[in-house]
Amino acid sequence: MSAPSFDRRSVLRLAGASGLVVAGGAVLGGATALNGAATPAHAPSGRRPRYRRAVWSQQLQRGHGWTAAGAGTASSDLGDSADLARGNQSVRVTTDGSGRQSYVRRTGMTGLDLTGRMIRLTFRVEDTTRLARLAFYVGTDSFANHFVWQFHTHSATAANYVQSGEWVTVHLQWADVTSAAGTCSIGPTGVPSTKAGFTDMSFAVYDNAGGPVTYWLRAVELVPDTTSVFPKGVVSVTFDDSHGSVHDLARPVMDPYGFPGTSYNIADAIGAGGSLTIGRMRSLQDHSGWEMAGHAYATSAHAAGYGALTAQQVDDDFRRMREWLVSNGFTSEHFAYPHGAFGKTKDGVPVDLLAARHFTTARSIISETTESFAPAMPYRLKALTGITDGNGIGGTVLSRLTSAGGRLDRCATNGDWLILCLHRVVAGRPRSSTEISQSGLAALMKAISDRHIPVATVGEVIEYHTSRAPRRAASVPAPGYRGTA
Repeated sequence: MSAPSFDRRSVLRLAGASGLVVAGGAVLGGATALNGAATPAHAPSGRRPRYRRAVWSQQLQRGHGWTAAGAGTASSDLGDSADLARGNQSVRVTTDGSGRQSYVRRTGMTGLDLTGRMIRLTFRVEDTTRLARLAFYVGTDSFANHFVWQFHTHSATAANYVQSGEWVTVHLQWADVTSAAGTCSIGPTGVPSTKAGFTDMSFAVYDNAGGPVTYWLRAVELVPDTTSVFPKGVVSVTFDDSHGSVHDLARPVMDPYGFPGTSYNIADAIGAGGSLTIGRMRSLQDHSGWEMAGHAYATSAHAAGYGALTAQQVDDDFRRMREWLVSNGFTSEHFAYPHGAFGKTKDGVPVDLLAARHFTTARSIISETTESFAPAMPYRLKALTGITDGNGIGGTVLSRLTSAGGRLDRCATNGDWLILCLHRVVAGRPRSSTEISQSGLAALMKAISDRHIPVATVGEVIEYHTSRAPRRAASVPAPGYRGTA
């Protein structure tokens, strides 16, 4: 028998006095019932970013003016009302299984100004096993001139931001524009030739030529982008797995700039072998402004990955991790998934829904686009991982960030929330994609400082958009700040 399917309401559907009932009648224990759902002993404080109101919106309701076509389209319904996220209809399209482009688009609109704005898409793919990729176009003259964001390429093995049967929200920023044509172009540092005057938009879907894909487009909107709070973007430097080198080798490089980091920790590993100790974690937090966050409670859960565990086991690992952080004086409410994966548990419950019961955000290692502020989906934070200055060992080559037109230039000139995921820092030459040398890390920190990009922990960034009114990030250390060496 196949595992049951769960949406974002069904995880909170059934509760008993001893805990939350999920797949197969399992009870997630260790809490008392509150408003029909079990409440963890340490629930998130509610600092999740507020929903950003659109400054321009196409809800695809009656008379929306969008069309569905393309060589890869088999059928469409421009007013489907069978599956809704909001409003009373959406556009439904089924591809023909040929791998050719299928699209929902509109041309000839009044010119749109995308300066200081990002595109927010809300859509759903019924079965992603036959999905190849997704792209979005903005342009003029029936797309003779256009920019393209290829924002999702589906993987059969790695974690995917787009999951089957879910309504997904994606933000597209200028820092992530992929290509251009006609009179539109991208400069050497990633700056587009124009950000205004667009009359055409297109949401494009490609199946993998292995069969048809059905998808729904619910809304295309413009919302204020990351630059409205962080004018030059913002970087969060994160470290996974509690390696002792975070304290011994990373901290001495980052302290002179006043740059804090976020350490995602495995509780079982603390104090063992070459790992961080509680004392060093407290020193990082209390004296250098670092954030001590969660990565897993049990080393066995981290090694297996949450997809190999039941919902009850995953919820218990989340709960124990959060309780461990609180009991040891660590204030972070943020988490990074083991192996970056937030799919379903082995009994069919979405891991990111369980994360939301205990933490305020959860980070993946998906990097097909860069994270935005505020994030589109706080429990699927994107991060660039495997950053290394080694040769021929895989990962993300350091120059991809530091060279002209690289990720740091795009962050500084177009704005985004660039979350970097590192693991072990080594004194000598890196030997795997999870290692970066201390000199390589120093070059990275200097490159960030030289571009005057602020550095903040994940928790600090999230806090900037949880107050009643949006505000600019005035309390992040000034660009180029140097502490005492």
